[in-house]
Amino acid sequence: MTEARTQALHRLRSLAARPGAQRITSLFAADPERARTFTLAAEGITLDYAKTTIDAEVRAALLAYAGASGVEPFLARFFAGEAVNVSEDRGAMHMALRAPAAAGYRVAVGSRIEDASAMAAAERARMEAFVRAVHAGEKRAADGGPLRAILHIGIGGSDLGPRLAVEALTHLEGPVLPVHFLANVDGHAFPPAVRGLDPRSTLVLVVSKSFTTAETALNAEAARAWLVAGAGEAAVAAQMAALSANLKATSAFGIPTEHVFGFGDWVGGRFSLWSPVGLSIALAAGWDRFAAMLAGAAAMDAHVRATPLAGNLAATLALADFWHATILGCATRCLLPYDERLRLLAAWMQQGEMESNGKGVLLDGSPVPTSTAPVIFGTAGTDAQHSFMQMVHQGTGIVPVTFLLAAREDHDRPAAHRMLAANAFAQAEALMRGRSLAEVRAAMAAAGASPATIDRVAPHRVFPGERPSLTLLYPRLDPATIGRLLALFEHEIAIEGALWGIDSFDQWGVELGKELARAILPELAPGGAPGAHDGSTAALIARFRALREP
Repeated sequence: MTEARTQALHRLRSLAARPGAQRITSLFAADPERARTFTLAAEGITLDYAKTTIDAEVRAALLAYAGASGVEPFLARFFAGEAVNVSEDRGAMHMALRAPAAAGYRVAVGSRIEDASAMAAAERARMEAFVRAVHAGEKRAADGGPLRAILHIGIGGSDLGPRLAVEALTHLEGPVLPVHFLANVDGHAFPPAVRGLDPRSTLVLVVSKSFTTAETALNAEAARAWLVAGAGEAAVAAQMAALSANLKATSAFGIPTEHVFGFGDWVGGRFSLWSPVGLSIALAAGWDRFAAMLAGAAAMDAHVRATPLAGNLAATLALADFWHATILGCATRCLLPYDERLRLLAAWMQQGEMESNGKGVLLDGSPVPTSTAPVIFGTAGTDAQHSFMQMVHQGTGIVPVTFLLAAREDHDRPAAHRMLAANAFAQAEALMRGRSLAEVRAAMAAAGASPATIDRVAPHRVFPGERPSLTLLYPRLDPATIGRLLALFEHEIAIEGALWGIDSFDQWGVELGKELARAILPELAPGGAPGAHDGSTAALIARFRALREP
């Protein structure tokens, strides 16, 4: 860590240690118009971060830290396609997947420079032709009938992003084609995934860049057998498609080349829903809605690329998260979309944030001197209010919350939307304002409670308050807004990585478990020989084998 960065970090910690520095209400008491100063708006999205302890001094110090950390030079390298993924020596250019063909994005992959825009545009054109052919009935099942449903097989980024986008884009209007998702290798997951599907009219999408992902490969074999049993061997070529870069493996599986859609090594799985991985999104929602989502994401890319950090939505989110997680020590973060269509947002961000920034070493391989990514959790409001929000309001830890809300509903129940919005605003206000013991005692006395009851119950009804939140508000959740929001969070993740000085684009932490699982798997087969393990693992494997015996 450079001297300038160390000093900037020390300055932030000094500001956090000031007397009363963690009181949000005092900031509003000093400046009732504080929201005007701590609100940003761009690309149809308003970000209010006034309900945090970030004041003018903290904001200036955060921007100074971002400057000392080289965030703006990082963004320049990132958008230029340089090898920001240092451990794998390649760029991260998912922005090209949603940009116009003439955007001119290029990306480094080792010693090569690839024309990412040209590659993305070519595959996007193939995807569009395929989607329109399926919807028009020109692409047909093996028996000549129409394709009526999709089975999407993938895991991690090959599942979470498409699943979120399909749900968000099709929640009200209904899908053009219904999509069933299969991710878990657990054999209990397959039957419900194909329940209600007819193998004679189902298109199976196998999503794996390498086409060797163990869970996906096993589920793909099960789906192939299901197709063949129900529709004959010809169904494999007619009704299976692969989102993969491994043409040799897909061909050996029986999938024709014209049904294989690829993408480069510069697309990380958790950033891949814009790529051919999103074919199921377009098949479910229709190409026009998929294209509008891409366009919204591209507009957010342009904002992040061109806007100085002080007015940059993604940078502001990242700096707020850095302030909360690293400076104030908040180990968790809650995402609360007050929109049923975004109920999977937290699950998608769990992978996006925690796989990207759950790192313990700097770019040079030395230990990170601070904490990094917080634990992400959340679900749709108002469901959360009846589960974990008890902890957020009255628990011993501070959990920053990000609220998301559309101003206009896309249904015919405006009263329901007003109630939804009232709850979102009330939760944020309650987190900040709290309720003191004196207020509780006065309210209970006014309601006629006895002094003994007040003494006994009042402490349980105190809300400490002074708990931070941010709110993202937008006119409506149309396809373009969905694209803007998801791209905004992607850029927040990348900027956080620059603030922590880590590589946000590799994921070596998932590899060791996979490697050990491959070694253990033969031991679990009938007659398998025990391997060398620690005492606990060896005993568990032996017990597992014993419990499986007739």
